[in-house]
Amino acid sequence: MPNSTLIMILNIIIIIIVVLLAVLGLVYFMSRNKKQKEKTIKTAEDTNVKTEKTKTFAVQSVMDFMEFDKVEDNMIVQKNGNKYIMVVECQGINYDLMSEVEKNSVEEGFIQFLNTIRHPIQIYVQTRTINLESSLQTYKDRVKEIEDNLNRQESRYKEMVSSGNYTKEQINQAYYELTKQRNLNEYGKDIIYSTERMSLNKNVLNQKYYIVVPYYPEELGQNDFDKEEIKNLAFSELYTRCQSIIRTLAACEVNGKILNSNELVDLLYVAYNRDEQETYGLDKALRAGYDELYSTAPDVLDKKMRTLDAKIEQEAFNKANQKVTEAQSAKERALKRKENNMNNLIDNLAKLIIEQNSQAVGYDVAQNAIKSIDEDKELRKANKENTKEGGTKEDGKEKTKRRRTTKTA
Repeated sequence: MPNSTLIMILNIIIIIIVVLLAVLGLVYFMSRNKKQKEKTIKTAEDTNVKTEKTKTFAVQSVMDFMEFDKVEDNMIVQKNGNKYIMVVECQGINYDLMSEVEKNSVEEGFIQFLNTIRHPIQIYVQTRTINLESSLQTYKDRVKEIEDNLNRQESRYKEMVSSGNYTKEQINQAYYELTKQRNLNEYGKDIIYSTERMSLNKNVLNQKYYIVVPYYPEELGQNDFDKEEIKNLAFSELYTRCQSIIRTLAACEVNGKILNSNELVDLLYVAYNRDEQETYGLDKALRAGYDELYSTAPDVLDKKMRTLDAKIEQEAFNKANQKVTEAQSAKERALKRKENNMNNLIDNLAKLIIEQNSQAVGYDVAQNAIKSIDEDKELRKANKENTKEGGTKEDGKEKTKRRRTTKTA
């Protein structure tokens, strides 16, 4: 066999061997990658299973309570009506100041409360800064009433002292009441001052304790109820559960109450707005009408009618006051005229009496008496005219004196 033929055969064998090695390597790498992928998928599935188990048995976060759709009928509605929540506010007790017997009683009551729970609950503690603005306004209004009452009592006491128509015992009693009212007024002002100073301290905190009671419509099982019926059933069930909790907590000397819709909104508002709760309080927002999404203007004619009614009422009030004042002025003028003519009226009435009794006293005596009355009248008239002339002369002298003084100056 020639050498060229041998060389060609060897080359073919080498090429076949290289191709086989390449195919074997490719198959090996493919099988290895497949095993690696299967192992990765299995590891991921095991991880997901563990994660699902962890989520199933983990304690729910309080943020699950905070997420809500709306608040109505003293309930928080979540997950499009698939969860309802009612909240009980609990009044804390001072456990450290109790005796051992009282502490044991509280502990036994709390154990009884835990044993009676047949549904899941959450205990939520919220820390708030104490807002004393409403208390301050209440104190100021009350002190204003006390101060007005004090002013009235002072005026009455001065009148009693100056009139001289009251006994010493009555005056002493009035002075005692006046002193008591003054002390009360000063005490109220001190309370306002102390409360204002306390309100400046933002570190004064207060803790509120809540028990969150949920209800799921799934507890009804298979049902054909609509949303309104489910809501009513949820309210009834939650109310029963909350009342049971309140009764069992009473054994621990802990008082509780169910929060209404406004209080629930305030609870959520403070939870979401920790920093702005003092500056933009919920009560201010409600008073300002921020809960109204829109407002419609009243009818123009109705508005004009109300304005006209108010104007008529005001004008009628002013006219009534004016006429009453005029009537009082007319009476005062008539009284003044009567006082000025009192002497003449007395003289005329006296003369009439004398004439009616002239037969009894005698005609001559009656005439002399009437003449004497006329003389007194003329004398009084003359004295009045002299008084006027004297006053005029004195006024003239005074005016002259003033003119001269001004001229000299």
